[in-house]
Amino acid sequence: MDKFFNRELSWLSFNHRVLQEGKDKSVPLYERIKFLAIFSSNLDEFFRVRVASLRSLLNLKKRSQRELDFDVPDLLNKIHKTVVKLQKEHSETYQNEIRPELLKYNINLINHKQLNQSQKEYLKDIFQSQIIPHIMPMIIIKRKIIPFLRNQRLYLAVRLSAKKKKRNGFQKKGRSVYALVEIPSNHLDRFILLPKEGSSNYIIFLDDVIRLFLPQIFNGYHIHESYAIKLTRDAELYIEDEFSGNLLEKIKKSLAKRLSGAPSRFLYDREMPSDFLNYLREALMLSKEDLYPAARYHNFSDFFNFPNPGYKELNYKEMKPIPLKGFEKREKIFESWGGEDRICYFPYHSYDCVLNMLEAAARDPDVKSIKITQYRVAKNSKVVSSLIKAANRGKKVTAFVEIKARFDEEINIKSAEEMGKAGVKVLYSLPGIKVHAKLALIERQENGGIKQYAYLSTGNFNESTARVYTDYGLFTSDRRITSEVEKVFDFLESRKKDFQFKHLLVAQFGMRQAFVDMIDNEISNARAGKYAEIIIKANSLEDDRMIKKLYEANRAGVRINLIIRSICCLVPGVKPFSENIRAISIVDRFLEHDRVYIFHNGGNEKIYMSSADWMRRNLSRRIEVAFPVYDENVKKFVRDIVNIKLRDNQKARIIDEKQINSFVKANGEPHRSQYEIYDYVKNFGTNAG
Repeated sequence: MDKFFNRELSWLSFNHRVLQEGKDKSVPLYERIKFLAIFSSNLDEFFRVRVASLRSLLNLKKRSQRELDFDVPDLLNKIHKTVVKLQKEHSETYQNEIRPELLKYNINLINHKQLNQSQKEYLKDIFQSQIIPHIMPMIIIKRKIIPFLRNQRLYLAVRLSAKKKKRNGFQKKGRSVYALVEIPSNHLDRFILLPKEGSSNYIIFLDDVIRLFLPQIFNGYHIHESYAIKLTRDAELYIEDEFSGNLLEKIKKSLAKRLSGAPSRFLYDREMPSDFLNYLREALMLSKEDLYPAARYHNFSDFFNFPNPGYKELNYKEMKPIPLKGFEKREKIFESWGGEDRICYFPYHSYDCVLNMLEAAARDPDVKSIKITQYRVAKNSKVVSSLIKAANRGKKVTAFVEIKARFDEEINIKSAEEMGKAGVKVLYSLPGIKVHAKLALIERQENGGIKQYAYLSTGNFNESTARVYTDYGLFTSDRRITSEVEKVFDFLESRKKDFQFKHLLVAQFGMRQAFVDMIDNEISNARAGKYAEIIIKANSLEDDRMIKKLYEANRAGVRINLIIRSICCLVPGVKPFSENIRAISIVDRFLEHDRVYIFHNGGNEKIYMSSADWMRRNLSRRIEVAFPVYDENVKKFVRDIVNIKLRDNQKARIIDEKQINSFVKANGEPHRSQYEIYDYVKNFGTNAG
């Protein structure tokens, strides 16, 4: 069999795991709805980036296509079949499971045909005052009037005919006319909560309100039928992440010849008649490969904001974040911290520890400088606010802002401009390389000299995502670490490459080789009859060279455990190349985002935490940092959490050669890692929180 899973198909297997959470009856109902929304949102990005990039390859000459290690048309066909199957499962879950469960709580999601007269009157006022100002119908005429469908916007495709004068008491119908109405969900809530009637709650889609009033929108026409459609367009910005060298230049040239934002997926209601669909396909100049049948409603990601009439039990019970001891308040943080290694693990720990540290640094007169990297920041970021405050107080503040962060380009540019105006020294993206490392360095006047404090993390400086993403953050003043964090910032400022790192593993400065050396050490120990083990906790495992190295370790007898959230191109558990490799994926209420690499090292374990996955782009085309865990208390904290994850038999799925996502069987005591970790963090010693 093939020794590598295809990346795209592996990602679709991950999104199936997300869908499984939407189907899981043990998950609270509104959380199941959110997982269905996540599935939909994930799929949108997949088509905007991955499928769009693949389809761009079809424009290459066959000779250039042969430079690839896969057949592009064959892969696109497999993707199409898999997505159609998953979308059908998604639709059936919503229709056959979610909606009946909503009814048990007297939550009625109704359409325009189910409205009573009082509800129609209520919606009439809303339509006239709020909706109609945003409505601009568009007529479609093949080869004459071709409206431009905006990316991921919702439309109703309407078939109608002009009313004709009555003859002999009958009103004749004219020829069919086709039109589009954009559903203004970018301006208005997608769901409208109707007045409660007795104990019953009623909710209606904005789509169906517009359907109800189509006769007013198209006055003088008969309305025959309407169906929802949505077009996903190529995001166009990200092929540099996937290809390099001569092939990259060829792809760029092919993209330059294309119209902006070429279609990558056209979603349509599968109930739409074939003649209607064919008319739209020809009129909108779509190919058959663009077409994906779906349910009545699209943009299921809008269900993130599905109204809850007041049933708290339909959501997860709150897991209140735990304050990190010594970082609860902004006052005298540096005195209470002292600089010893301290570990936090979000979202179990409160992100206030990071915000309070930066705010304290901004206010503390002894703090002389702050340096930080930014990949994705929150809207109205408190991190950015603290940096601006620090600059306003005369401190030297430097922020490296990666403006190539996918889909966050606009917010990153805006925050960079705000900081620049306040006097922050803003450094921007490096040519051809993304800076993905998550670092902060604070210099403080103490005892007649300068002491450095560093914060290194596996996740972004983003207080919003820190509530749902699992990520480690290490606070330290260990000179072995802080001096090398300073070197990373020196590189970002000078762009010189003559730096050497002994403690940090830095992509572009030997990270890949350092990981290879640690694997080789395990291989040597195994061949010498010693126990050898590697544990990898990551988002994605895709780099073929690292996978081949793990296969080599497997053949030598090294025990390998993988916890991979999304893409896993390694095929585990197959003789003779991976029988010693076990791989699981955990999907639960929090998104597993941290990366941890553990090497047994003859009993003297080496543990690294990192911003980097083992993907080609992370190891070869980014600035990433993996930082070692030296403090024994911190090392125990991280190792214990990894062990808890390895025991999970409630939310862990087995990654096997068939990619069927079977759950790990609970033969004994049940273990749900994210809940056990919360209890563990609450009870852990003072150095962690």
